[in-house]
Amino acid sequence: MLFSAAMLTATRQLQPSSRILARRLPELHSALYRALNVLLPDALAMSDLLYSRVGDGPELYLEVIERHSYTTFVRLSHVIGAERQHNPNAHVRIYHDAAMAEATAFSPEQGIRRFAGPDLSVSGLVVRSWRLNRALLKWLDYLIAQGHGPETMRPVSGDFPPEAVPAISES
Repeated sequence: MLFSAAMLTATRQLQPSSRILARRLPELHSALYRALNVLLPDALAMSDLLYSRVGDGPELYLEVIERHSYTTFVRLSHVIGAERQHNPNAHVRIYHDAAMAEATAFSPEQGIRRFAGPDLSVSGLVVRSWRLNRALLKWLDYLIAQGHGPETMRPVSGDFPPEAVPAISES
């Protein structure tokens, strides 16, 4: 079977190239920042550990891992079941000065490890970043649609039962 140049071109265009995705990443990072601001506009200033519960859904936790002058690194996760498992387990770097945010990990298995090095090409890194950040944006949209937001986010305080606070610094 012979393939024409038009068939090969059409096949290639089914998935955007890494160059196109790389040009669109800043737009995606800005959308993540806006979604996080809808979810937690002033909550980050209140506490390093916040939780939210809407109805009988799983608890949502936000832990500030690092704070710097212009960036904050957070972990956002649902804590599910008696085992208190984190799923998903999103690690997000927020760039306040640039009004952008990016997912650095988005699964229980990844923790805060970064995937880079000689085995992963630049185009592979771009595609991976696009997928992580799109998944995070969809999850943030879901959380907002479920009713999580500044009205439901509460700091974990001293009167919070210790067994209710997950050990979220692990992983």
